[in-house]
Amino acid sequence: MSPLIATLVSAIAILALFVLDRERKVRTSKALWLPVAWIWIVGSRPISSWLGLGAMTSSAADGSPFDASVFALLLFAGIIVLVSRKSRTSACLKAGWPILIYFAYCLLSVLWSDFTDISFKRWTKAIGDLVMVLIVITDPMPAAALKRFLSRVGFILLPASVLLIKYFGDLGRAFDPWGGLAITGVTTDKNMLGVITFVISLGACWRVFALIRDRGQPNRGRHLLAQCTLLGFGVTLLVMAHSATSGACFALGAGLMLATGLPVIGRRPAAVHALVLVVILAGGLAMLFGGGTEVVHAMGRNTDFTGRTAIWKTVIPMNPNPAVGAGFESFWLGPRLEKMWRAFPVFRPNEAHNGYIEVYLNLGWVGVGLIALVLMNGYWRAIAAFRRDPAIGGLMLAYVAAAAIYSVTEAGFRMLDPIWIFLLLAVVAAGRVSSFVGSKTQRAVRSASNRTPRPAPSDSQALVPSGGTVEAF
Repeated sequence: MSPLIATLVSAIAILALFVLDRERKVRTSKALWLPVAWIWIVGSRPISSWLGLGAMTSSAADGSPFDASVFALLLFAGIIVLVSRKSRTSACLKAGWPILIYFAYCLLSVLWSDFTDISFKRWTKAIGDLVMVLIVITDPMPAAALKRFLSRVGFILLPASVLLIKYFGDLGRAFDPWGGLAITGVTTDKNMLGVITFVISLGACWRVFALIRDRGQPNRGRHLLAQCTLLGFGVTLLVMAHSATSGACFALGAGLMLATGLPVIGRRPAAVHALVLVVILAGGLAMLFGGGTEVVHAMGRNTDFTGRTAIWKTVIPMNPNPAVGAGFESFWLGPRLEKMWRAFPVFRPNEAHNGYIEVYLNLGWVGVGLIALVLMNGYWRAIAAFRRDPAIGGLMLAYVAAAAIYSVTEAGFRMLDPIWIFLLLAVVAAGRVSSFVGSKTQRAVRSASNRTPRPAPSDSQALVPSGGTVEAF
């Protein structure tokens, strides 16, 4: 098949997926396209690269002035949307208070950075991640918005990645510094393709499991076809990319959702806690002693514990202040970066390949403690959400656990990183669900619902009050 015909077939397939998954009677805000566009860029490559205006670099980098303008425009529009939803936004921020503390500390750390201007610019981009998450969660129909957000991102990025890999090798494949072939798809490197694929695939799993369980959902067949196709693209890409870390995180997250959906586990809180603990410990140990082989080989070393930690042993003593770090996103700048590149001239790292160490380098032990607080708070809120709505709670648990595991061998708590954005999404979404449990308004709505027959809500459409109205989540 020629590239032109393959492109046409892919475009038709993408359009068909959108048609199959459409819900005409459910209307989400048009502002939902802002976070979709944000993830399209973060999960692929800068706009300037697609337009041929600059070098093909990671979107997490500082980028060109054009790319900075695109991010600034999306951020400004997102803030306007949140201001118009101030009551819902305020409720979400209160529920996610550990995230606010973390971002406030990141802003404070700009003061002791050696590169204050760069650190502050990066902090504003990091705020964009939170703004986009809030747009999804504060939508008038947040459950539908979450489903559409996941589908819109996945229907474009995953099929497009397969197209580029198979028919446009100059865009979808690349050679690493050692001459090996790297599968990149729409992204600029193998790891980014893996992480965006597995977070979207977890969302597709959530939809598929829910559709299988609920046989009464309207248009169930075509929704199931669309989501199974998306999941198929995701699994195919994980296999093609040979991304062991992302593949393992996807398997563990999907397994966690499947297991918590079983009555024998889901009805026993102790069993859920034990299962999550086993998943995190097993996944973390697997990443550390087995799943992290990609990092080892990238460093040109043997697959053993010493080789895997060589970069960690080098960077940890370079932290200028163990208590508070080098300042937000400031460690990998200036003389420290030059020293690391001299130590690893082929690999030339720009991250610690461990999320916890990365936070320690930039924000010190205080930052590590705040990340631990975010993870623990997200976990407890996801558990509370799970007790109220097992479907949405299971997805939030999967994202929190996946982020904790992924960050053992990759810097997963960084701005403009898909796993970080989806961790924020999980914490904020779980907080919104659990914060309204037992409220008087909710009980009143449920009482009225019992008196007045109405169609059963679809999966994850629990009722919560916000801004004086009743919304779906």
